[in-house]
Amino acid sequence: MSVTTRSTRTTPPAALAGGVVGLLLLAGASVMIGVADVSWEVLWVSRIPRTVALVLAGAALAVCGLLMQLLVRNRFVEPSTVGTTEAAGLGLVAVTLLAPGAPLMVKMAVAALFALAGTWLFLRVVRLMPVRETILVPLIGLMLGGVIGALTTFLAFHHDLLQTLNSWMTGDFSGILAGRYELLWLVAGLVVVAFLAADRFTVAGMGESFSVNAGLDHRAVVAVGLTIVSVVSAVVVVTVGVIPFLGLVVPNLVSMLLGDNARRGLPWVAVLGAGLVLACDIIGRLVRYPYEIPVGTVMGVLGAAFFLYVLLKRAPRAD
Repeated sequence: MSVTTRSTRTTPPAALAGGVVGLLLLAGASVMIGVADVSWEVLWVSRIPRTVALVLAGAALAVCGLLMQLLVRNRFVEPSTVGTTEAAGLGLVAVTLLAPGAPLMVKMAVAALFALAGTWLFLRVVRLMPVRETILVPLIGLMLGGVIGALTTFLAFHHDLLQTLNSWMTGDFSGILAGRYELLWLVAGLVVVAFLAADRFTVAGMGESFSVNAGLDHRAVVAVGLTIVSVVSAVVVVTVGVIPFLGLVVPNLVSMLLGDNARRGLPWVAVLGAGLVLACDIIGRLVRYPYEIPVGTVMGVLGAAFFLYVLLKRAPRAD
């Protein structure tokens, strides 16, 4: 289960600055689009919080995708293809049933623990595979996610929580208001931690033997990386729902352009991840204006198409 090593390419700082400018333009468009007339109250209560939430969630989920691809050493994995987000949803249903009055932070903590357990279960299953074909790994993750999702749906149906579950599992920013998104600032801090430890994640992505020879505690780095992924996934699911395939699309695009160095690629991954979520949100708000299509739905269509493209491109062809 190896990652194809690409040559590291350099990009001038002006290119990244151009990406930031493009992100700011998308953010400006997001702030101005809406049914209600623009006023200071609408801006500060709804439009600006929604745009900030889009940027934070998009950047963090894209970075999580890069971390998972490095640590698992597979280009096809990200939280929505290995059961991480489904496990977070199961955790939310469990804490809702056992402690319906629990504070939001408690629900987030339980969801993060379930997400971490789901991710470790995926890694355990992958290690037990006799043959670790690159394409089989995400397919196993999707099947594991399907099993966890089926269990979650059964519990939600049995306890009349299907509507609540659907709100968690659909990435929708229409309900974001001031006071209901601030938990996402936590994921911004975790993105900073990921950037500070980027070199360690790059070395860990070269395999355990290489990491040990380089003097790196491979298990500790993997634990830190998976903890970041699990907490970010839980926070995003609790706040806005699931945004599928984002962590698959963006890191692969950046890797094609810049290579596999995490420190060089992380800023681009964060900027493009935030920009892609903003673009999907704008599309969803304009296609059926004045109604909205959830961001998770738009990203799911685009991400699934990209996933199939990459799978077909990498799949071996018979002569």
